[in-house]
Amino acid sequence: MKCLVVDDEPLAQQVIEDFIQRVPFLEFAGKCSSAMEAMDILQQKPIDLLFLDINMPVVRGIDMMASLPVRPLFILTTAYSEYAIESYALNATDYLLKPVPFDRFMKAVNKAYEIYTLRKQAREIHAVRSDEPSADHFFVRANYKNLRINYEDIQFIEGLKDYVRIHLAGKKSVMTLQTMKNMIEILPQQRFIRIHKSFIVNLGQIDAVERNRVLIGEKRIPVGDGYKEDFLKRIKVE
Repeated sequence: MKCLVVDDEPLAQQVIEDFIQRVPFLEFAGKCSSAMEAMDILQQKPIDLLFLDINMPVVRGIDMMASLPVRPLFILTTAYSEYAIESYALNATDYLLKPVPFDRFMKAVNKAYEIYTLRKQAREIHAVRSDEPSADHFFVRANYKNLRINYEDIQFIEGLKDYVRIHLAGKKSVMTLQTMKNMIEILPQQRFIRIHKSFIVNLGQIDAVERNRVLIGEKRIPVGDGYKEDFLKRIKVE
């Protein structure tokens, strides 16, 4: 992962740069002292992970991230613990308090690398799916293994913030670090549909539809108002 360090303190920059150099899956791509410099760099070259100080002159790091339409992964660094809630609202990968110990740094970058790997895997699966529409499965990372998931076995998928739970026939389920957006891109569109911000269903597994709910086995899954019209068109219900 290509890493950019954004901090107005030279010593803090150096500490993070040294840590990056120690980790095989990280690549140091540069450092800068302001949010404006960082935005220029982001426009010039691809960056996978930002180490971003919150309190900087003129534009705070956290305000810069809020303004970006497409965000790279980012880990916030600060000496002030009171910004933790605000950082999670922006979906920061992690939040490091200065001075940053190396073991805590490793915990943060391991999490970032797992997310990065899963996103890359999702893009590759999507590309394969586009070229091979007859594919009948995909793989997810769970319990330190790559597990094969057959499309026909999926009943529905439930979004749980940074994770999804894939509910399979036979009352089994698999939880993996993934987003609902990536899942709907991976799945064959002719078989699956998103019916709620937190649910994707397999059309072939639906037993009944009642009012604003879908029944799959014993599960009753809500249909969101913003998804209802498209869903009813797909199943041809007036």
